[in-house]
Amino acid sequence: MTGEVYVLGGAQSDFARNLDREGGGLFELFRDVTEAAFAATGIEPKQVQTAHVGNFAGELFSGQGQLGGFLGHVHPDLAGIPASRHEAACASGSIALLAAGAEIEAGRYGLALVIGIELMRNVPGLRAAEYLGSAAWAGREAQAARYVWPYLFSQVAAEYSERFGLSREHLCAISKNNFANAKRNPNAQTRGWRLGPEHFADDDATNPTIEGSLRKADCGQVTDGAAAVFLCSREVAEQYAARHGIELASIPRIKGWGHTTAPLLYSKKVSDSRGQPYVFPHARKAMMDALGRADMQDIYACDGVEVHDCFSITEYMAIDHFGITAPGESWRAIEDGTISLGGRLPVNPSGGLIGLGHPVGATGVRMMLDCWRQVTGNAGDYQVEGAKNFATFNLGGSATTALSFVLGR
Repeated sequence: MTGEVYVLGGAQSDFARNLDREGGGLFELFRDVTEAAFAATGIEPKQVQTAHVGNFAGELFSGQGQLGGFLGHVHPDLAGIPASRHEAACASGSIALLAAGAEIEAGRYGLALVIGIELMRNVPGLRAAEYLGSAAWAGREAQAARYVWPYLFSQVAAEYSERFGLSREHLCAISKNNFANAKRNPNAQTRGWRLGPEHFADDDATNPTIEGSLRKADCGQVTDGAAAVFLCSREVAEQYAARHGIELASIPRIKGWGHTTAPLLYSKKVSDSRGQPYVFPHARKAMMDALGRADMQDIYACDGVEVHDCFSITEYMAIDHFGITAPGESWRAIEDGTISLGGRLPVNPSGGLIGLGHPVGATGVRMMLDCWRQVTGNAGDYQVEGAKNFATFNLGGSATTALSFVLGR
């Protein structure tokens, strides 16, 4: 890292909200989370010098682009500040964070507001699947699929099965763990759900097949949601600490980051990795770059991770790619409790995308906010005891964009 970028906290929306049923829309979600972030941190709108918005498909779901223009309608002091929007499918929020951090490192600005947002529950499910499928190569892949992403990630499961062997029991355990963690999270979309063993069984009535080998319980949620965080320079962090009577050392900073972009086609990514230890070597590189920039020998220098479980197989992949286990041996960390809350390295204590929810453009920002909560002791019932360093892994498309951060004190 060429400069220090601190995280001052923020806010997220309740991921159980359905904005369309409330009579609201994209702007109301944007406004509510921005106002909540100011209230949570004590930062005033006039202090913000730049803003970045992560959003994947506002034009498709809402017919709305130019989201930075919403800022001046939230508060008059936000009118006129430079604002940018960023898109990288499900990694859009992390790209917004990366861009905001780069501006701070360059010395252009001292305080940045980063918002991740997606409105997705205002259209029927099949139409939502069609819109989300635009992150694949349109007209070139998954043409036979009704639901593009379950189809493609079912192929990831098949790839793991062919290379290493794969048990559905372990994928079910990932889903069960994330739903259980979500019960502890007051913002989780599924916190009120009542799930029994039958909802994880190979039962077409209670856990129907979506595409290929993936069933309903393997899938992340279609979610309306937003998250906002403030990033700042060391100078601004010192001023913030003095104003709030806290130590600078208590404010976490981004210690490392990694970012890679692979070819768009899933088939090319996988064919290129044949004979290599990792199914997605570029995703592994993003993770290792983040740890390396944080001067960490391995992932166990962190106290937990928030990873992109758009499907249970995606978390399974993240476990071995992060080095929690050897390649193809993610099942070991599932069986021995390593990834459970209270385990050696908890994965998705928030509930992840399966339990907490997956508002696409908001996910990377929400992950950063949850890391901030963990390392500052503000995670409530899903707090990892004594956490000082937390990592993220956020992907877009069929692992086309891969982004990792390490946040710590």
